Amino acid sequence: MSTYQELKDLVVSGALEPGERTSEAELAAQLGVSRTPVREALQRLEGDGLVFAQGRGVRIRVMAAAEMADVLTARAGLEGWAVRLAAERVAAGRVTPASLAELDRLADDADALTRAGDLAGGADANRDFHRGVAALSESPVIMLALDQWWDRVTVSTRHTIRTPDRVAEVDREHRTILTALRAGLPDKARSAAEAHILTTRNALLELEPEESHA
Repeated sequence: MSTYQELKDLVVSGALEPGERTSEAELAAQLGVSRTPVREALQRLEGDGLVFAQGRGVRIRVMAAAEMADVLTARAGLEGWAVRLAAERVAAGRVTPASLAELDRLADDADALTRAGDLAGGADANRDFHRGVAALSESPVIMLALDQWWDRVTVSTRHTIRTPDRVAEVDREHRTILTALRAGLPDKARSAAEAHILTTRNALLELEPEESHA
């Protein structure tokens, strides 16, 4: 695994605390590498919007509410398009029943973990579900952008996860997406995905303060 990927995993997993300055030397020692690959990896992570440089160290970058709204709005549009492409592939018979069944399992996992109170596990399973649906578009360009946006949202919300007020609604919205997808209805699938993400955006923003955490 590259130094960049190792550091990104530390950031996205929450192993590095937001607001806490971490030096290149500390990270190099933790990963057992020299400071040069760490410095290069941090430059990439800064470009990804996950950290910001501070001398010879970094802090985790957490989005303010306005930026979070922009990212989630963009994600709704792009993920909605990905789901539309996926539904077109279903309609053309290019998606296997096993792939659709796997999406059901991912939706089940997200719902079960959240209802059981494992909020971090539920958030990860929710991401797996959305990624699984979008991946059926078979568009590497879309997936790259969505993964980057997901990373930023995950970092900005992981340490403020709290019990959702709309657990049942989220599961119903997931099932609505899957119903339209399984039926091969591109417009309905896209609308369902966009509506779900925008509703989730509004719910998240009600929990987020306006000022930046960066």
